[in-house]
This record gives sequence, structure tokens and C-alpha cells, in this order.
Amino acid sequence: MKRKYSKQQSLIAILVLTLVLLLAMALSLLLGSVMLSPAELFKSEIFWQLRLPRVILSALVGLLLAVPGVILQGVLRNPLADPYILGVSAGGGIGAAVAIAFGLSFTVFGMSPIPLLAFACSLLAVYVVYKLAEIGGKTVPETLVLAGVALSSFCAAVLSLIVVVTGNLQAIYFWLLGSLAAASWSNVLTVLPYALLGIGVAFFYSKELNALLLGEDMAQTLGVDVEQSRFVLIGAASLMTAAAVSVSGLIGFVGLIVPHWVRLLIGPNHRYLLPLSALSGMLLLVVADVLARTILSPQEVPIGIVMSLVGAPFFLYLLRRRRTEGR
Repeated sequence: MKRKYSKQQSLIAILVLTLVLLLAMALSLLLGSVMLSPAELFKSEIFWQLRLPRVILSALVGLLLAVPGVILQGVLRNPLADPYILGVSAGGGIGAAVAIAFGLSFTVFGMSPIPLLAFACSLLAVYVVYKLAEIGGKTVPETLVLAGVALSSFCAAVLSLIVVVTGNLQAIYFWLLGSLAAASWSNVLTVLPYALLGIGVAFFYSKELNALLLGEDMAQTLGVDVEQSRFVLIGAASLMTAAAVSVSGLIGFVGLIVPHWVRLLIGPNHRYLLPLSALSGMLLLVVADVLARTILSPQEVPIGIVMSLVGAPFFLYLLRRRRTEGR
């Protein structure tokens, strides 16, 4: 049986999770390849220019991946949907690969070529997928997913071609594995508006998300403009995911397992599902980044590998639990 929290229990869970997140962030600031006392740490450049922006960025990336997972699982009515399902990762991979392979060097609004092209190509990929799935001014969730899969396969082929032609495998592959090693205050300021805007839009449309779970016909009966809501929500999810990809590379499973797990605990009400998933995603990425920095210190493990090692078995557990409960 799924356990569903009451309104009061959900609010308490939000408060507790917020406190746990703040504690995890505080502890992560003390951990790293260089061990310093708290007094030394707070006076050092390591704290202000390396660890603090990295911890904040890891939390923001967690939010930017978890919330789109909630949105897309609701809009597509598919609990296995994730933020990369619309081709965001595939497009971002090509953009970053072009910047890395050809050694591009310029700055636009404080963004270097890799995050800038990754962001732009991610959004372009989503636009192409959305247009491919649009028939007569309407989009079908199943067609969106299929178009996303097809475009991702095409982009993977293009990415392989770039690697073969340029021979720059190591740098491109490291980016694709996901990493927060290049975290900076510039990255934090770049993605912060997308995090605030995205969670705001998602929460504003929480009633529409709840209605869409009942099906398009029922949602229209309840007064929901299905096409407009779907367009706005997919747009917000795409912007958030593209922002995360641009600064961290590809980090899987966050947007897949976090909403799935939280929904199993509290039920499908997006008014509570959204904030709890956001906090859970932030906590998960903060902890995963600490492991990436310390598990093989002084060598750093790409955070995408850490998430895959943890996320894949956990997801299989969720699938088995879901199947068992469905009997």
C-alpha cells in the first residue's frame, strides 16, 4: 500500500527535509581533498571561491533536474519519464562537443562556449521534438516521447561523428559523464533565475498538473486549457533541464527516481509533490557531489558515475516494489 501524507504531515516533511538539506550543505563545506579547520576554512579562498559556490550549484542542479521530472511525469502521465526524454541531453551533448572539439573561446553574458552552446542546442532539440509531435496545433504525449527518442538517436550519431572527426574523445566524454568541478559563482548566477522561474511556474500550474493526471478529456471538463498548460509546463521543464545540463553535463536518474519515490510516499498531489521533490533532488545532488569529491580523493569521480551507481539499483528496486504492490 502507498502511504499518503496528510496536509499537515506533508508540511512537516517539507520542514524536516529543509533542515536536513541545510545540515548536509554545511557538512559538505567541511569535506574535500584539503582538510582545514573551520576557523582556517572560513578565511580561505578554498571556501569562498571553490566549495561554497560548488555546494550551492549542486543543490541548484538537483532542483533543476528533479522539478522537470515531476512536470514531465505529470504532463506525459508516465511515471518513468525523465527530464532528458525530450532530447535535452542529446542536444546539449552536441553543443558542448562542438565547443570542446573546436576550441571555441568567447563569452556571452558571462557564459563560456561550452555551457552557452549546450544550453542553446538543448532548447533547439526540444523545439524540434515539440514541432515533430505537433499535429493540427495539438501535441500527443506518446508522440512527444517517440520524437524525443528518435532525435536522441540522431544526435548520438552526430556526436559520435564529431568525436571521430576531431579525435577529442577524453574532454567530450568527461563532460558527458557529468561534473561540477568547474563550479563558480558565475555558474550559480547563471542557473539561479531558471531555478526560481521554473519552480514558480510549476507551482502556479500545480492544479493543472493534478487535472492532467485524470486525462485530457477530464482536464478540459475541469476548465484546463490542455494545450496551453502543456506548452508552458514543457517549456519550463526544458529551460530548467537545459540550464542544469549547461553547467554540469549529463547527470542521470535525479529527475527519474526522485519524483517517483516522493510520489510513492505522499501521493500525486503536485502542491506537495513539487516542493518535496525539489528539496529531495537538492539533497541528493549535494550528497552525491560530496561522494564524487571524496570517495577517491584526491582524484575526483564524475558525479554522473556516482548517480548511475546509486540510481540504477535504486530504480530497479522501485520498479520491483511497484510491480509487487500492483499484484
